[in-house]
Amino acid sequence: MAKAETALIAIAYRYFMAVAETGSVRAASRNLNVAASAISRQLIQLEEALGLALFDRTGRGLSLAPAGVILLRGLRQAAQGHENTLDELGALKGLKRGLLRVATVESISVSILPDMLLEFARAYPGIEVTVTVTGSDAVTAIVRDHQADIGFTFNPTSLERLEAVTTRDLQLGAIMAPNHPLGRQPRLSLSDCLNHPVAWPSRGLSLRTILDSVPAARKVRPAFECNSLRLMASLARRGSCIAFQTPIGIEQELAAGTLVWIPLTGKRLPLDRLNLVCRAGAAARPALDAFLTVAQKHLPPA
Repeated sequence: MAKAETALIAIAYRYFMAVAETGSVRAASRNLNVAASAISRQLIQLEEALGLALFDRTGRGLSLAPAGVILLRGLRQAAQGHENTLDELGALKGLKRGLLRVATVESISVSILPDMLLEFARAYPGIEVTVTVTGSDAVTAIVRDHQADIGFTFNPTSLERLEAVTTRDLQLGAIMAPNHPLGRQPRLSLSDCLNHPVAWPSRGLSLRTILDSVPAARKVRPAFECNSLRLMASLARRGSCIAFQTPIGIEQELAAGTLVWIPLTGKRLPLDRLNLVCRAGAAARPALDAFLTVAQKHLPPA
C-alpha cells in the first residue's frame, strides 16, 4: 500500500472516530476544525473501501451500524495499544510521559480522587490524566470499551471482561442535619428513617438497588428523588430530609458538623461495595500500575 493511500486511510479513521464519538458530522467538524464536507467525503470513501455501511443514516442523524461498532472497537483497541507502547517507552525514562484515563462515580470524584490525582501529578508530572465522572454501570462500560484505563464504581451489575483490582465493603448510613429529631441516635433502621421525609436515589444509581432490597423500602414515599448524591446531601444538610450513603463524598460536611452520619442496621441491608476496576488481561502499563499504588493509599478501610 502506498504511503499516500495509508495516510488517507489514517485520516478517514480519525474522522470516523470523531463522528462516532460525537454523534454527528457537524459536531466532529467543530471538534476537529475541519470542513463538514471533507469529513463526509472521507466517510463515504471509507465505506466504499470497506464495502460496508458504517452508519445508519436517519432523519435524526447518524447512529453506528454493526460494522461501525466493530470498527470503532478495533480502533479504540489499536489506540490503547499505542498508548501502552508509549507507556512502556516512558517507563524507560522513568515515567516521564504517557496518558492515564480515569472513570469514576460522583462521590469518589469530590472526595478521594482529588488527593490521589494531586499526589500522582507531583510524582509523575509528565503523565497526562483525564477524568470522566458518570454513573456506576457507565464506569464499567467506559473501561470495558477502552475509553478509560481504570474506574471507580459501586456495585456494578456486571464485571464482564473486567477485573476488580481492589474492593472495599462500606457500611451505609443515614445523613441528616445535626438538629434533626433522629440526629443523636447511635444507629437507625431504614424503617426509623422512613417515618420522616427522605431523599431517595433514582433508579440507575447503585445505592437505589441496595435500598430497594430492604423490605421496609416498599412503603417509601420520598420527598425527593434524585440521581445525584451531592444534591441529596445538600437537601439533608438544610434539614429538609434524611438521605443515605457511605461517608465518602461528605467528609468535609461531617468534619464541619453540618451533617451527621448514622449507621444503618438491618440483617437484610447489604454493604456498599466500592470496586476499582480495569480490563481483565490487559497488558501491564507502568502509568496504571503507578496510579494503583497511589490509589491504594487513599482508599478508605473496609
